Amino acid sequence: MSLLFDEIMQQPNVLDGIKRKNKEKFVQIADEFRNLGLDSIYFVARGTSDHACIYAQYLFAICGGIPCTLGTPSAVSKYGAEIKFSNTAVIGVSQSGKAEDVLSVIRQANAQGKLTVAVTNDEDSPLAKEAKYHLFCNAGDEKSIAATKTFTSQMYILAQLCAEITKNETLPALLDKVPLALGSMLSYIPASVAKICERYRYLDSAFVLGRGMTYPIALEGALKILETNKIRMKGNAISDFYHGPLAQVEEDSLVIVLAAEGPVYDDSIAMIERLHEIGAEVLVITDNERLAEKERFSIKVPNLGSDIVSPFFMAPVMQLFACCLADVKGIDPNSSAVLKKITITK
Repeated sequence: MSLLFDEIMQQPNVLDGIKRKNKEKFVQIADEFRNLGLDSIYFVARGTSDHACIYAQYLFAICGGIPCTLGTPSAVSKYGAEIKFSNTAVIGVSQSGKAEDVLSVIRQANAQGKLTVAVTNDEDSPLAKEAKYHLFCNAGDEKSIAATKTFTSQMYILAQLCAEITKNETLPALLDKVPLALGSMLSYIPASVAKICERYRYLDSAFVLGRGMTYPIALEGALKILETNKIRMKGNAISDFYHGPLAQVEEDSLVIVLAAEGPVYDDSIAMIERLHEIGAEVLVITDNERLAEKERFSIKVPNLGSDIVSPFFMAPVMQLFACCLADVKGIDPNSSAVLKKITITK
């Protein structure tokens, strides 16, 4: 179909190799984190990488009670702020490893003698060399404008690191099941997504909603669609959507709801019901078989028994939606006249 499609389909193999490639580093970082008595994490990233950090922010809190901050790198790179990193590990996430504002924060943390970690897809990048530890996405070249396999690899790396730092008893087994289950899903689900996308040939705007573990996928899913299809998209937390954005939804507006079984599942159901009352068109991406059967428009993803790993299935579905919709609209999703693959923010 396209280069973007090929890269989406590579994700099971990419995820399957991450633990082997980084296992020693996971242990070293976790040991130092505990030996130093650290109790928090400061993430610095941009765009898609920032969404991966939001996923990790939830995960570290849920699995280990570790508070995580989403850093503001321009406070350092542009305003010259001196951040006081107290009992904090600093993790910079960048696919290219060339984000200069992220690099400036890592340098400042290094100058303070703090534990610094880089997550990149380039072992020779400035960020990989600057941080004390480098965790490698090992995703191979990603040539399409839209980040796909590097996004899920970043999430998977941060999840594996979380498992090692927190010594959570259930997370490692869950993560080990993801690559095979994702490979199985990708063997059949592209056809279903392509069929649904035929309905949205003239789509010019939509919303993507999630909560908890699926919130970062709502943000990332909206980003994938808007950057490949050049349409207005917005990702929101279900909890925030009631506080104003819901007013933008009209009859026949498309709203994609990510509904994973777990602590926030009831919130997804309540939002779906409210959207139906308004008359919106609702596309549900869910791991709940009964909900998938009930809704007129739905895509069913694997259920491994925890919404902690639901993002690894919902993210590729959103990527496929963006890819297939571009095909329906006759748009090349691999390149852009405006966007660049590597964006060097300062």
